[in-house]
Amino acid sequence: MVELSPRAHRVQVISGVFTALVVMLVLIVYPNAIQNSITQLEKIQKRGTIKFLTLNSASTYYQDGEGGNGFEYHLGLLFSQHINVEAKFITVSSFADLYPELLFGSGDIAAAGLSRNESEFSHAVMYGPRYFEVTNQVLYRRGNVEKPSEISDLFDGSLRVISGTSQVKLLRRLQLNYPELSWIETDDIASEELVELVDDGKADFILADSHEIALQRRFFPELRIAFELGRPKQLRWAFNHANDNSLALAVEAFFAQIKADGRLEQLIHRHYSYTARFNYSDIKTFNRHLENRLPKYEAIFRQEAEATGIDWRLLAAIGYQESLWNARAKSPTGVRGLMMLTLVTAKQMKVANRLDPAQSIRGGAKYFSSVLKRVPESVTEPDRTWLALASYNVGFGHVQDARKITQLNGGDPNKWIDVKKSLPLLARKKWYKATKYGYARGWEPVKYVENIRQYRAYLVGSAIKDNREVNLGDDQSRSERRSLAPSH
Repeated sequence: MVELSPRAHRVQVISGVFTALVVMLVLIVYPNAIQNSITQLEKIQKRGTIKFLTLNSASTYYQDGEGGNGFEYHLGLLFSQHINVEAKFITVSSFADLYPELLFGSGDIAAAGLSRNESEFSHAVMYGPRYFEVTNQVLYRRGNVEKPSEISDLFDGSLRVISGTSQVKLLRRLQLNYPELSWIETDDIASEELVELVDDGKADFILADSHEIALQRRFFPELRIAFELGRPKQLRWAFNHANDNSLALAVEAFFAQIKADGRLEQLIHRHYSYTARFNYSDIKTFNRHLENRLPKYEAIFRQEAEATGIDWRLLAAIGYQESLWNARAKSPTGVRGLMMLTLVTAKQMKVANRLDPAQSIRGGAKYFSSVLKRVPESVTEPDRTWLALASYNVGFGHVQDARKITQLNGGDPNKWIDVKKSLPLLARKKWYKATKYGYARGWEPVKYVENIRQYRAYLVGSAIKDNREVNLGDDQSRSERRSLAPSH
């Protein structure tokens, strides 16, 4: 046994304390240094939540009458189920904020229609597999300006784009070959509002992604695509680099799976195919279905109208808007039947089989009746019915937000003619950021209500072989007083 001197003993004690402090520091700063390392994916699974950074827009994420919606929203839900966690969606204020928020914020994945090499931060992140292809389109309004046919027609500075987007980067590249090319960059604005500027005549031309334009053009029939610029873009998710590739592999496996089993195709079909395929204002199509389809269901509409006190022609018009009176109509996301009920709504209305036309019409009638009862008593007919239809489409909360905006702007929140002017403002950041329920595709309920009013008017005025009533007559008693009123 060697006996240490007092000085040596003190040095040994100090050394031991120092070693212990170093070990503790390593455990604090690098908690996995001694324990088995945990992967990026395992951290997310341990947390139980994956955080998606996205934008409030029609092509990404928004709230409607059934809750969350949007192409990126449904993709995110599917991925969260794939890795067995819950999905949380965090909206950022502008496109330019997405990458900084991903790099320095708290999001796991940026899901907002991104593509490679579109931002100065692109090199700092990783990208998942491509899942959708879009193009850059120049949009104009027929009758306002002459159709531009080539890039030289944009040299006068009348082209508008949203700042911080891939379109700005494309224009800067093109400017190297076309020095006279100029444009106006607009900040604090969503793509939907950019499209509206063209229809209002406040912008001659805009450059935007084709899928965003497609979602809005159906509300503005005079808008036209002039031509496309640059190469097609492959949309992808973005996420941060990590010490392991577990999250990247999970994302890759997920997209491979939903491509193989058809779920990706179904989502694309649900969110984008209808923008080109359906034209609910086509009178010829309506008349054909009036003769061939409605007779099979008219008695059911009349029966449910009697039970709910709602005009049967209004119920029939809702059914036509929803499914073209197709009792077998289906949506890849679970909306089905003649009245296109969701599973949640069907359960609430005690509908066991949504593909059964009698049950579907009964469920739709009961649900619309319940929405109608929620409209404040201060709203009288016919505005009460029009506001209820808008709520049926976009959600009661969004309509209430629009009514508040109407009042702020000096309009009458109890009149549809005023509220329908405010609903599109729910897609404008200036307005929706101050509302309770946030962003909504405000043009959609306006078009929805106007379509149904038009179809109901056709039904009222149609003289058909079986002597349906053309005038209001005795059938006006209870239900007609509620919903058969002159159009504004």
